[in-house]
Amino acid sequence: MTVPASAPEVLIADADHWTADLLTQLVLDVRADARVIRVGDGHAALAKCKRRLPELVIADGELPGLDGLELLRQLRRHPRTPVLPFILISGRLDANSVRAARPLAPTAYLGKPFNAERLRQRLLGLLQGDGQALSHAPAPLLVDSLSDYLDAVREEGQGAPLLAAVRDAVSQCLSSVEPDMRELESLFARDPQITARLIAAANSAAQHQGTLCQTLAHALPRLGVARTLNLVLGMAVQRNARLSDPRLAELAVQSWQGARRSAELAYWLAAELQLDAELCFTAGLLHNIGELALLRSLQDWQDAGGVLSDVQITHVMQQRAASFGSALRIRWRLPFGLRELIAAFYSLSSGVFSREALVLNLTGQVLALPSNQAPITLREARCVRLLKLDGELLLRLPVPPSEV
Repeated sequence: MTVPASAPEVLIADADHWTADLLTQLVLDVRADARVIRVGDGHAALAKCKRRLPELVIADGELPGLDGLELLRQLRRHPRTPVLPFILISGRLDANSVRAARPLAPTAYLGKPFNAERLRQRLLGLLQGDGQALSHAPAPLLVDSLSDYLDAVREEGQGAPLLAAVRDAVSQCLSSVEPDMRELESLFARDPQITARLIAAANSAAQHQGTLCQTLAHALPRLGVARTLNLVLGMAVQRNARLSDPRLAELAVQSWQGARRSAELAYWLAAELQLDAELCFTAGLLHNIGELALLRSLQDWQDAGGVLSDVQITHVMQQRAASFGSALRIRWRLPFGLRELIAAFYSLSSGVFSREALVLNLTGQVLALPSNQAPITLREARCVRLLKLDGELLLRLPVPPSEV
């Protein structure tokens, strides 16, 4: 019987939390038992190495304080660290920069944006000494009740699982000729998790270019093809990107279908009224991302040994989905205007509204109608009156027959 290797400690030094998240997921995909330590500047990375030497360092070449190259130089000077595996990811690809790094013998010198799949293959050789992937052993539960667990994970959950079709298509994108932006947009536009994460990444400090991104069409050109694929790969390799409990998976399919219907109806209404249809599509797609994030957390609870009854699932979905969605949108710093539209899907408070917000509110009301009521019954609704819609448009709403 082979004795498993001890869990490796991997230090990731990167100031951009999106890149750090990606690197973390790549490491855990290769070694699920790895202990990942993250720091945001070179001095902190050096201090960590002096206190406890990791098995691998992955560092950004442009770290604040002490850059990645100088961090490597400092570590190579120490008698205990001359052969420490060190992957340097740098935006400096000129001959002088590469020449300066060569005597320090980095394990790999990767240019930005790096290819995440190729890095994952390199990590396989560095972290899997016997060539065998380790199965993931979920961390033991530290709380006794599902309620306490959900309270603890609401502010730090990973968001929604990925659509199975999109997850499968990611690997095809990575192994084929580099796709163009239109191909990526058509592939990812149906998935709430990917849409939200890419918009958030495009608005991060590292990508901010003076104007906010509120749609996938705006986010993709700002991120570029390589970075987009890297971020999506990071989501796809997460161990819980798939829901294994059939009850949770069925609810997720219903939520995905609801997101798609909302997005398509909001887009149609906005286009008819000559409003921002792409923005309304995005808000409709993301309106129930809290439901999907909650389902993923329920899967985590069960995987860690927690009991999950049908009654519990029904109860928490009714009571917790909204708070999970709100926490997720705030933590990812989605633009406030987009968050306002998502909130309008559920209700209109007092104040002044954009016409797009009224469209989202009408979308929510139409899709909430009982099966025996047609959209024309909403002709006196507040959003309809404020939009000054006539009955003819309500009669033309492209609601699926089963929902009319």
